[in-house]
Amino acid sequence: FWTHTEPFPGVELKASQKPQHHGVYTMFHGTSIASARLIIANGFKQSTGGMLGKGVYVSRDKKKAAHYPLNSNNTDRVILELRVRVGRVKRIDKDNHPLQYTWHSHGYDTAWVIPNGGLKAVRSGLEEDCVFDPKRVKVVGIANAPNPIVQKELQHGVYTMFHGTSVANARLIIANGFQQSSGGMLGKGVYVSRNKKKADRYPMKRDSSDRVVFELRVRVGRVKRIDKDNHPMQYTWSTQGYDTAWVPPKCGMTAVPSGLEEDCVFDPKQVKVVVPLRNRWNKDPRLYGLLGGRGMDLK
Repeated sequence: FWTHTEPFPGVELKASQKPQHHGVYTMFHGTSIASARLIIANGFKQSTGGMLGKGVYVSRDKKKAAHYPLNSNNTDRVILELRVRVGRVKRIDKDNHPLQYTWHSHGYDTAWVIPNGGLKAVRSGLEEDCVFDPKRVKVVGIANAPNPIVQKELQHGVYTMFHGTSVANARLIIANGFQQSSGGMLGKGVYVSRNKKKADRYPMKRDSSDRVVFELRVRVGRVKRIDKDNHPMQYTWSTQGYDTAWVPPKCGMTAVPSGLEEDCVFDPKQVKVVVPLRNRWNKDPRLYGLLGGRGMDLK
């Protein structure tokens, strides 16, 4: 995120105001919660296409960003506030504009669709921009989130997740912290999930009386999405500069027949216990005593 120690936070233009070449402007981007986490962790990625070709699609109009993702529920919509260095700007103000898809090859950094410009692809009539280089777009805040919990998680990069384990292992984790697993479907790391139902299943083939689910605070760092079998970085993501591997829900990987979301955090120091959740916690006061009656904080 941008901080107030940086020199220029960005100018807010009205939708109809013409951007100046090489200006820095406040804009917005609407996305899902999962994508917002990836963007904050890794930065924007260039889209493969769109009505203006490749780039990062943004708008000065928050109402425009609020429409995205299309066909999604409001409970899964986040609006990111951005600082955008527009560079050289090309105005696209009609259908079949000769530079609609080729503006970047003509030396422009941003394509600007004016409000109420009459383009059929912009039925809302709201202003839109496409920035070719993702490095020109930086997240500076969360303009809107579905609830305060998501807002706080996105702002601080520390997420609530869960881990299921046995009572014996729970005691060791509370006493010594997490240890990196020797392997797994994503290689070495600590396996956690944002979905408590996923954690409830572990350890596999154990009686429910020997299961404890930890609520965790996880600092994810840089995140790599692993969304298919035999992904080229399925086991090597940590060697490529990523801190966490993320398997999205219902991605079809054969190793995740439940279809539930899963994460692998390479450094155990980034995973801290808040509190055990299952009833076994109440039946075994030694767990509570080891934790000292409160959670361990991420510094």
